[in-house]
Amino acid sequence: MRLLIVEDEKRLAVSLAKGLTAEGYAVDVVHDGLEGLHRAGEGVYDLVILDIMLPGLNGYRVCAALRAAGHDVPILMLTAKDGEYDEAEGLDTGADDYLTKPFSYVVLVARVKALLRRRGQGAGASPVHVHGDLKVDTAARRVFLGEEEITLTAKEFAVLEQLVVWAGQVVSKAQILEHVWDFAYDGDPNIVEVYVSTLRRKLRAELIRTVRGAGYRLESGR
Repeated sequence: MRLLIVEDEKRLAVSLAKGLTAEGYAVDVVHDGLEGLHRAGEGVYDLVILDIMLPGLNGYRVCAALRAAGHDVPILMLTAKDGEYDEAEGLDTGADDYLTKPFSYVVLVARVKALLRRRGQGAGASPVHVHGDLKVDTAARRVFLGEEEITLTAKEFAVLEQLVVWAGQVVSKAQILEHVWDFAYDGDPNIVEVYVSTLRRKLRAELIRTVRGAGYRLESGR
C-alpha cells in the first residue's frame, strides 16, 4: 500500500513516514497543499494523511478539490485545532476520518489500517486471500502455507500483497515498485526480482510465475 503524507511540520512528517514505512507501507511526503493536491490527484495512493493548516492551500480545500475531481482515496485529516465545528467542516468536505494533534502514533496506525480495511471491504474484497493452501491475511499481515505460518519482512509482505490482490493476473515490476517503494526511490528496479526470489524460497517457487517481458503472476496453490 502506498500512502501520501501532506504535513508542513517537517519533523512530524518525517517521524510519521519512518514509522509507517516500518509498518510495510510505501510513504511519500510533501509539505504544502498545492503539491499535496497535485500528488494525490495522480491517483496512485491508497490513502492520504492530510494536515489542515498548510501553506499554499489548506487541507479543507485540498480535500474538497480531490472529491470534486472524483477521487475516492481515503483521507485522514490531521489538525492542531479542536472542536466540533472543525471536525464537521473536515468531514463535510469529504474526509473519511479526523485526528486532533497531539495524537498517539498507535492510534494513527490503527486509524490508517481501519480506513484501508474499510475501503477494501467497500469494494467487495475480503482481507483474507486463499489460493489453494496459501492464505494471506492482509489485515493481520500474516501468511500461511498449509498449517505453517511463514514469517515475512514488511517489504516481502508488501510485494506478496500486490501479487495476491491481483492473483491470476500479471503484475508488472513497475506496479510493484510504485506501490511498495516510495516516490523518491531511485535505486535498481531489479530489487523487485530480489524480493520475488526470496518469496519463492520462503513459499514455493512455482507459486510465483515470471511472465517474460510483462511481470509476475501468482498461481493457485496446491
